[in-house]
Amino acid sequence: MSKRIKLGVLGGGGDSLIGVLHRVAAYMYDKYEIVGGVFNPIWEENIGFAEQIDLPTDRIYKDFDTMIESELKLPKEERMEVVSVLTPNFLHYPMAKKLLENDFNVICEKPLTTTYEEAIELEKIYKEKNKVFAVTYTYTGYPMVRQMKEMIAQGELGKIHKIDIQYYQGWINPIIHDEKLRKNTWRLDPEKSGISCCVGDIGTHCFDMLEYVTGLEVKELLADFNYVYSDNKMDVDANILLRFSDYVKGIIRTSQIATAEENNFVVTIYGQNGALKWGQENPNYLYLLQEGKPQQVLKPGHPYTKKFSLDGVKLPPGHPEGIFDSMGNIYRGVANAINKESIYDEAFPTLMDGVRGVKFIEKAVESATNGSTWVKF
Repeated sequence: MSKRIKLGVLGGGGDSLIGVLHRVAAYMYDKYEIVGGVFNPIWEENIGFAEQIDLPTDRIYKDFDTMIESELKLPKEERMEVVSVLTPNFLHYPMAKKLLENDFNVICEKPLTTTYEEAIELEKIYKEKNKVFAVTYTYTGYPMVRQMKEMIAQGELGKIHKIDIQYYQGWINPIIHDEKLRKNTWRLDPEKSGISCCVGDIGTHCFDMLEYVTGLEVKELLADFNYVYSDNKMDVDANILLRFSDYVKGIIRTSQIATAEENNFVVTIYGQNGALKWGQENPNYLYLLQEGKPQQVLKPGHPYTKKFSLDGVKLPPGHPEGIFDSMGNIYRGVANAINKESIYDEAFPTLMDGVRGVKFIEKAVESATNGSTWVKF
């Protein structure tokens, strides 16, 4: 068995959902050992959190620059091999850039950067350094998403006609209607969140998912944003029309003001011979629709599923697997790549997927800003 990979973590302290998700995912396959990092810019909270989760504090650093400097002084076999960047969006680029430049592998939350220009700069360094770089579009790790991808790739739906993806959340609804709250939420602050809130946060998951499962690429898009209030500069709701070709169209419907919705992410792909529908809130069920036949429900762990799907299953059929398992499969793919072990080609989203995701955000904002016009991708 390969030795555990030494993992550093930036951000994700306190009650951060994304922090616990990444930590559990890292430990899921016994592939990693968290050795240190910077969980919070406030030292007392940073060191306190490390003690809370029972990490040795000798490699808990006061800031990111100190971490890099100190780790590089260690023998190569002792230093962090990969670092997870779980910070607010505006810190992704400077942190990922410096990590790559100093020969660290990287696991980065999405969006990759806040501008396409920054993403292209990271791409150049990535190609020069030839390091492993994953962008955590988490939902691609679900076994039944992988099943959907393989079925489409093997032509089981026939020619794709229509792609419909919905991602509805409601958490911004109580915030957006309170002037003080909406001015003090980092997701609605362009300096921290970038040029987009809703599309940059969850719309980019939709975009990555549709290209991942279909293998198609968006050629043009038209976006219509809703800001709700004139003093709010960040989108909180969007409808985006997509053109893959003259005869293949799609739509992304995404909102963070969908009242009382939780995490309603639904992917539907329609083809000549059938359709597939999958929802994140019930991720163990993939629905197959065919003309003149009863609807079929495909579930993970059964021998009728594809090898790529089975590779992401840890429990016998009938035992629910969820978001932690999905992220765990991504971390496992990264570990296999670092260890140069046999992996599936698309076991984790790469920096290149992240670059395309940032381009999508900018094109959507460009379209909406120009009065909801078609823009070429």
